Amino acid sequence: MPSLLPRRQPDLPARDWFESAHGQVVLACEWPLLDAAGHERPGLPWLCIAPTERPTELDNRHLVWLQVDGGDALAGDVACATGRWPLASESVGTIVLQHAGDCGLAWDEALVEAARVLVPGGRLWLFGLNPLSPYRRYWWRQGITDAEPFTWRRRLRRHGFAPDAVAEGIGPAWNPQRIAAMQTGAGARAAYRLCAEKRSIPFTVTRARAPSPTLTLA
Repeated sequence: MPSLLPRRQPDLPARDWFESAHGQVVLACEWPLLDAAGHERPGLPWLCIAPTERPTELDNRHLVWLQVDGGDALAGDVACATGRWPLASESVGTIVLQHAGDCGLAWDEALVEAARVLVPGGRLWLFGLNPLSPYRRYWWRQGITDAEPFTWRRRLRRHGFAPDAVAEGIGPAWNPQRIAAMQTGAGARAAYRLCAEKRSIPFTVTRARAPSPTLTLA
C-alpha cells in the first residue's frame, strides 16, 4: 500500500514567519475564533489545518489538528498528503484553514477533500492574510502567498461551497499589537476570516399521492 505521506519539503519560510513575533500577533487575535469554531457543531469532530502547532489554550475536544508541512504534505495528529486526508466522508462538522493557503498549501486538493469530509451543511472557516493591509510590510518577501477574499470566494464556489458575501477583518493594521475587536470587511486589517457552507440540496419528504381510480365501461 502506498504511503499517505509525500516527501517532506524542508524549506518553509512562510511557516517560519507565523512563528515569528509579527506572525504570532496575528495568530493570537484568531485563537478565540478557533475556539468558537470547535463549538459550532457540538458532538461532531472538527479539523484545523494551520501553520503552527496546536496552541495549549485551545479546547481539544473532537479536534484533529494538522500542520502545513509543505505544499502537498500535512503533519500533526497524523501525517498525510494534502489530497488524501485519513477521514471518513461526511464525518466532520467544521473545517478551519488557518493561513494554510498563505503557506503554499495545495488549496485545490485541500478544498476537494474538505468538500468530501464535511457533513451536508457543514462549515469551512478560512483565515487569510490581507494583501491590502499596511501590515503586509512585515511578511513582504517571506514566502507568503496571500490572496484577497474575492479570490477565495471564487475558489470556494468552484468546489461547491457557498461563501459569505462579506469577510471579517482581524488583527492590527499598522503596528504589531493584539486587537480583539473584529470589523465588517477586511479593510486594512492584517488578516480576515471568510466562512462558507457546504451546499446540499434540500429535499422535502412528502407522501405520494394515491392513484386516481380508473373508470371502466360496463
